[in-house]
Amino acid sequence: MSSVAPDQAASARSRAASSRAVVLLALFLVSFSGHVVLAAGHPDYADALAKSLLFFQGQRSGRLPPDQAVTWRSNSGMSDGSAANVDLTGGYYDGGDNVKFGFPMAFTTTMLSWSIIEYGGRMEAAGPGRVLHEARAAVRWGTDYLLKAAKATPGKLYVGVGDADADHRCWERPEDMDTPRTVYEVSASAPGSDVAGETAAALAAASMVFKAADPAYSRRLVAAARAVMAFAWQHQGKYSDHVGGGVGNYYPSYSGYKDELLWGSAWLLWATKNTSYLNDLIALGANDGIDMFSWDNKLAGARVLLSRRALVDKDKRLDPFRQQAEEFICRVLPNSISPSSTTPYTPGGLMHRADNANLQYAASASFLLVTYAKYMSVSNRASFSCQNQNGGQNQISARTLRALAKKQVDYVLGENPLGMSYMVGYGGERSPRRIHHRASSMPSVAARPARIGCQEGFESYFKAGGDNPNVLVGAVVGGPDQNDAFPDDRADYARSEPTTYTNAPLVGCLAYFAGSYKN
Repeated sequence: MSSVAPDQAASARSRAASSRAVVLLALFLVSFSGHVVLAAGHPDYADALAKSLLFFQGQRSGRLPPDQAVTWRSNSGMSDGSAANVDLTGGYYDGGDNVKFGFPMAFTTTMLSWSIIEYGGRMEAAGPGRVLHEARAAVRWGTDYLLKAAKATPGKLYVGVGDADADHRCWERPEDMDTPRTVYEVSASAPGSDVAGETAAALAAASMVFKAADPAYSRRLVAAARAVMAFAWQHQGKYSDHVGGGVGNYYPSYSGYKDELLWGSAWLLWATKNTSYLNDLIALGANDGIDMFSWDNKLAGARVLLSRRALVDKDKRLDPFRQQAEEFICRVLPNSISPSSTTPYTPGGLMHRADNANLQYAASASFLLVTYAKYMSVSNRASFSCQNQNGGQNQISARTLRALAKKQVDYVLGENPLGMSYMVGYGGERSPRRIHHRASSMPSVAARPARIGCQEGFESYFKAGGDNPNVLVGAVVGGPDQNDAFPDDRADYARSEPTTYTNAPLVGCLAYFAGSYKN
């Protein structure tokens, strides 16, 4: 579940197909420090990319499709929505629990879509006919659910399924869960501009993913995005102030909702070319300084997204957003490069924003770095400056941004003090084996058909010391602490739980580097 509090209380969260064979011409695989690198010295980004997408199949809720590759998972949540007499089956579990939270699910879908929009060509090159297909399938599993959530009942947006507090008192397989599947919603009388704005962003971004591949579906997505964005503007409020059942305690909107109004409007501007969204976002005045990008705070992402139009399309009206994007980058660069940095780093060189689920921040920031570098290169912007305290300026190039992002991604894949891959199933023995994840930590329904009860799950599996019986290939865990230490302990949810919103931006980074460092 999310990344804010303990799993047993108001926590915020946070053997599938075998590895794809890689054919090397001049290069061959070698083992180094217990993880996989190519002879040229780079991780196998294409392999990591394929694995990172496989993870999303392990997070699926609802009726699984015939081509489901993560075969130890089965159908689950098949009555979701019945408490409100609507169909809310499908979608994703956010992490190691069995709750569906609309806010982080929508962000996950947006970031997967943005990854395809920017790097879909590299995905196709990394695994012809397969990787891009799997990426689109991951997006569609999210948008099929979000369309239901947005259209099931006029005037309402469903934003969660499952009593989070009850769920966290149990350790059950999704296929066995018997905790209440309570339905949560926002409406005119209980607004949620943040979750609505993020849902609109997800639908709008996905409409661009499917514009050529499935035009009719794309039109449905953009129409729904328009309606949900209008709702977000007309009924303004923070969803965690209105949604009960503890949902707001797990994914509260700390940053408010202006960032999602900006984010959603920016995506609809790109998807529709309707300048009314340009007027909205210019008038919004969301000018806060920021040094992180996450499921909660979208300001940095919106600013980088809008910088594309400022840089590539030479739209000077959006130049303030370009400036703010560069200010964000100056804050996340190491202080050895940028004196205005506000971002801590571990001794091993990893961005360290939080003790809980820290890799989500490193992944999200890295995506913005490679994407802004792309916009700089396309627009022939050689560099920008980061001001230092003495009035001098350090010039920052696209190459600088890519190098930092590569260091973060390489760290995740095993280039770190422990020689440990933080992606399950990548790097052989040196990847997490006891992740905080119910389905992974318990025998599958096929292996043990009899139901495993709530407390039996805790006693027999959560507290067990052995490796998880099911390998959730591609899952990226919360990651090491500020000193680069990692216990690989199932009970340590802050470091051992994977989340969809950590993998989603990493997909784009891996696609970029897979294209840059081909086998």
